[in-house]
Amino acid sequence: MKESLNYYYNLNIADLEKWENIYTFELNNWTYYLVPFNRDEKELKDILDVVNELKMHGIYAHEIIPNIYNKLITNIYNVNYCLLKPNLDLKEEIDLPDLINISNHLTLNSPKSHLYRISWAKLWSDKIDYFEYQISELGQGKDLILNSFSYYIGLGENAISYVTNTLNKYKPTNLDKICLSHRRIKFPNYKLNYFNPLSFIFDYEIRDIAEFIKSAFFSNEDALNYLKQALKTTNFSIFSLSLLYARLLYPTYYFDLYEQIMNNEENEEKLIPLIEKIDNYEKFLQEAYLEINKYAPIDRIEWLLKKEL
Repeated sequence: MKESLNYYYNLNIADLEKWENIYTFELNNWTYYLVPFNRDEKELKDILDVVNELKMHGIYAHEIIPNIYNKLITNIYNVNYCLLKPNLDLKEEIDLPDLINISNHLTLNSPKSHLYRISWAKLWSDKIDYFEYQISELGQGKDLILNSFSYYIGLGENAISYVTNTLNKYKPTNLDKICLSHRRIKFPNYKLNYFNPLSFIFDYEIRDIAEFIKSAFFSNEDALNYLKQALKTTNFSIFSLSLLYARLLYPTYYFDLYEQIMNNEENEEKLIPLIEKIDNYEKFLQEAYLEINKYAPIDRIEWLLKKEL
């Protein structure tokens, strides 16, 4: 990889570290990241527009460095990469109020249409259909997945039904903003990940909030308190509150890890902490429903609310 960086970027790297599928190195007191680009190339122009708009607001996302051919995407060993140069303190955290504030600096308009991600029911249904096909073909020998898969598929289908019912009952209002969001938000939410432009999308405001809360739960943080904080500081409509609950239902935490395991990027044993928290997360979902219901009468999920934990 050092030779490739020299060839494509004219950079002579002394030390190169690899973390999962990301390469990082230091040069002239800057830290650089060579990151796989696993998105549609037509999205890249829209991503650059977002980066420039953020800069106008005094918010600096990671810079995407062109190669010697003035291309932002470089194919190395049949993998597309982008070279990122962050211009900020990467270890600084973006907490929930900051996340809400920053996301609202940008709202969707037509030039960023390739980054639009609000068709949750279809996206989730397509993903579950693919997973079910995949597990039937490749699941043999993966006992932890085989023993837990049906539960999480069921939870995902509950979330799909919840979204579908929400769209049938309610229409978005001027409170339901489509704004800068991310493919995935983690807890703790470091600037290293938050300002990675390759993660930028546009979605309803509650997307990042819900993913932050879910990740906080599985990091053994007080997820319910974060939910209360979000509800107190933001004026959500019943439409957004219903989508927020649907997003809390949908088990991205399991499906993300499932994909990494099936791609041989993670060990199956990583599922154990998630599976062991099924009852605790169901309890959180019960409490989350009661908390959200203080602001609007969102739909009930009978089996979940009647379950004694």
